[in-house]
Amino acid sequence: MSDEVIVRPDFDSVLTDEKNREIIEEFENEAKTRTLTGWWARFVTSLSVATTLFALYYAAAGAEIPFTSFVLVPTVSVFGETITTKQIYEMLFLAAVLTLTFVLYPAHRRFLKRVNPVLDLLPAAASVAIALYVLLNFEQVIYRANSPTPTDFVFGIIAIVVVLEAARRSIGWHLPVLGLIAIAYAYFADFMPGPFRGPPKNLDDIVANQYLGTDGMLGQPLLVAATFIILFTIYGAILDYTGAGKFYVDLAFALTGRKPTGAARTVTVASFLLGTVSGSGVATTVTLGAIAYPMLKKAGHDRESSGAILSAGGIGAVISPPVLGPAAFIMAELLRISYLEVVIMAMMPTVLFYLGILLTIEIDARRLKAQPIVLDAPGFWWLTKRYWYQYTSLFAIIAFLLLGFSTITAIFWSILLAIVVPYIRKETSLTPRKLVAALSAGTRQVLAIAATTAVAGIAVGVLLQTGLGLKISSLILALGLGNLVLTLIVAGVVLWVLGLSLPITATYLVAVPTVIPALVTLGVPPPAAHMFVFYYAVLSEVSPPVALSPFAAAAITGGNPYKTMMLTWKYALPCFLVPFMFTQPGGLAILWRDTSIVDALVASISAIAGIVAIVSGVGGHLLKPTTLVERGVLVAAGLLLLAPGVLADIAGLALFGAALASQVLVARPARAPAAV
Repeated sequence: MSDEVIVRPDFDSVLTDEKNREIIEEFENEAKTRTLTGWWARFVTSLSVATTLFALYYAAAGAEIPFTSFVLVPTVSVFGETITTKQIYEMLFLAAVLTLTFVLYPAHRRFLKRVNPVLDLLPAAASVAIALYVLLNFEQVIYRANSPTPTDFVFGIIAIVVVLEAARRSIGWHLPVLGLIAIAYAYFADFMPGPFRGPPKNLDDIVANQYLGTDGMLGQPLLVAATFIILFTIYGAILDYTGAGKFYVDLAFALTGRKPTGAARTVTVASFLLGTVSGSGVATTVTLGAIAYPMLKKAGHDRESSGAILSAGGIGAVISPPVLGPAAFIMAELLRISYLEVVIMAMMPTVLFYLGILLTIEIDARRLKAQPIVLDAPGFWWLTKRYWYQYTSLFAIIAFLLLGFSTITAIFWSILLAIVVPYIRKETSLTPRKLVAALSAGTRQVLAIAATTAVAGIAVGVLLQTGLGLKISSLILALGLGNLVLTLIVAGVVLWVLGLSLPITATYLVAVPTVIPALVTLGVPPPAAHMFVFYYAVLSEVSPPVALSPFAAAAITGGNPYKTMMLTWKYALPCFLVPFMFTQPGGLAILWRDTSIVDALVASISAIAGIVAIVSGVGGHLLKPTTLVERGVLVAAGLLLLAPGVLADIAGLALFGAALASQVLVARPARAPAAV
């Protein structure tokens, strides 16, 4: 009897399905955006496309065409000021994204139907005003951050209010409240208890620094959003509209065999590949869930295990090269290293994360007695012959970086390549209508991130200006008793608490001046400290009691969201341990940084063996079902193998070998059939 062929939903119909879009918006952002028509739709599209082109212009202005001395795009001045000056570009970018935010995101759900002249257009006009004020008076205001005029103060208050309101509309109230608390602390610092007491700041100085300085809302986080992150959202949108996402899903299906684990492995591989296009764990989870849940169900996975597979793979997309989450670009800037170095550091942790998922899938498939299925996917060679050019998006950015391009120019040329190459086939080419839609989507996808980074800039600016960040860092050290492992656990708990209410990027940014100094004080190298914070910020997405990706997956499968969340936590468990590896003395080898190739290879192989041991111990299956003693030995072996050091590796391998020998040499008594 031949296996039943599973027919998949059409990829394009899944993307355009209103229910799927609502689920993505519900779990990715707090508010649903308006569906505009007529003049308002044309306005939003025009401003979005203009903002995208402005970002592309900033990336290309003044840069020479590779391997030539010819400048592709000259710089331009407006009102006597060069608009590629960082502070001016940031302010103009902020004005555009704030205006779009107020038009697209309603102040409340009851105002969803139409744009409100007072609640929407008034703050949109204010957003334009705060940018024009800086542009028209730039030479004067840049020197007044510490001695603002009354007019500076008024415009500064307006700027803070509109930024906080834009963030509230797009990502919820938690981060704006944190921003307000930070400002209040700076003003009332002399009333704070114990170690948190300090000299207060004048309100005019606080406001001016936030509005005119470079350590507030116009700080490094917003600059990264306005330069690197928007370019990646533009790149992702171009790939989406040229069919790269559909190609990657088909490729994952083509690479999957007809084994009982085929359906689950397909989802995991597709999550990794599709994540390079979407850059969002929730979007990847929902898109793949709508396509792949029927085949997971047919293979024998229940609603909760299906949701766990979908959400674990989806969140893995955020930590997977070549396109990591927005926080990764901020990390590169803060560490003053190239984005390529961040990609290299993320390489092995990503391998370990997906290895843990795939091994858990293998074990669960045996537990659930999953059935082999046949997918209606085209073959690998047919796909490669027909759409070979789609592979360029996997390697373009890395290739340009290896050629010595800066991160911005590498993304810029990758975008141009992504636009041109699909014209090889008519069905993937960008018609004028699709090109406009892609350019518009590139900016619309950065709105919530821009609001997040602007408000996070306010909070981080206060933490740095008042010294509160170092005080919190000292508290973390005290709670960790000066012990590295205990301090890492405390730091993980802090990041988990922050992640309960803040997006990944905001969690990372708030942790930079608070958690990272504590880790560096105990000897953790800055790259490892930043990677620790980044990974735990991402893992807050699958951590109880609030986990966006599992809840989104449960909305697709109809499973219990809390059971789905706990299963996802199990799937992602190895990734919770990996950050402890590279923060130990000598742990940088697993990040392939500041080490020899031999040491990096040894550390990587040891870590892979450690993940295999831990997953086998937790899952209760190695070559065959394990005894309780074998499970304990395997978990101990895995922990030793994950710890840096030759002695730990030898001890871990010895225990792993003992468990393996027990599986091979000790016969298991046959189980009597269950009584009926």
